[in-house]
Amino acid sequence: MRSPILNRILLVAAIVTVSLVGMSLWVNAQGREQQNQNQKDKNNQKDQKKQQKWQRDKNWHERVQQQQQDRNQQQDRRPQEHQRQLITEQQQRLSQYSQHLDQRQRVGQQHAEELQRQGRKEQYRYQQEYIAHLRDQEMRVRNDRHDYDNDPYFYTDWNYRYKRGGRYYETNHYGASLLREAVNSGYEQGFLAGRADRQDRWRFNYKDTYAYQDANYGYSGYYVPQDEYNYYFRQGFRRGYNDGYYSRNRYGSYSNGKYTILGAILGSIIDMQVRR
Repeated sequence: MRSPILNRILLVAAIVTVSLVGMSLWVNAQGREQQNQNQKDKNNQKDQKKQQKWQRDKNWHERVQQQQQDRNQQQDRRPQEHQRQLITEQQQRLSQYSQHLDQRQRVGQQHAEELQRQGRKEQYRYQQEYIAHLRDQEMRVRNDRHDYDNDPYFYTDWNYRYKRGGRYYETNHYGASLLREAVNSGYEQGFLAGRADRQDRWRFNYKDTYAYQDANYGYSGYYVPQDEYNYYFRQGFRRGYNDGYYSRNRYGSYSNGKYTILGAILGSIIDMQVRR
């Protein structure tokens, strides 16, 4: 039999061995953890460098594009006498539009009273929101102090054309963008109006809605004649009303809180061509 002293020596040796092994494992684990952290730091630094390079490249491309646009605008800049004529027409248009907005709000209130008599709660609620937006538009038009001389619309020559009713019309990038916005605004407002009529269990009739008759939602009075904006707004509106009334997405889609007309449908409504 082993002596008690020998047993204690063996026990101590076993404890020391286990402790050394445990410490070694801990040290190795710490070393691997440090290596992993170092590798992560290196990867992060590489990612940061890539991001910085991408941002520099992006900024460079944006500067080049802006410089090219500036050069194109200088090359296509319209004569000053044409600029002054365009500005004069615009000022007259704004004066007429401001008066028109005031009149349309009064018509809207009369229309709202009729909706209440008919018990069309959802359509009434929708129309009140529409009229409130028109009121904001009128305030912006009345308080506008436009810097015509620095607005590129007035010195950039026509470089787009589009066809309506068998006739071609010309505009520039700013007018073309506004007409596209008219179609999209019309689609969204039409969807909301159609949905309201469906919720009220009212018959399908987009032409009877105040928004379709007014067709000025989103129009600032600038860049295109009012009747042009109204026409394209209504084109989008009747398609949006159809989707909203029947609760579908035949002509548009819903994304990021907005109803937007499909690109192919927009292209079929307004075929904007770049002039060469």
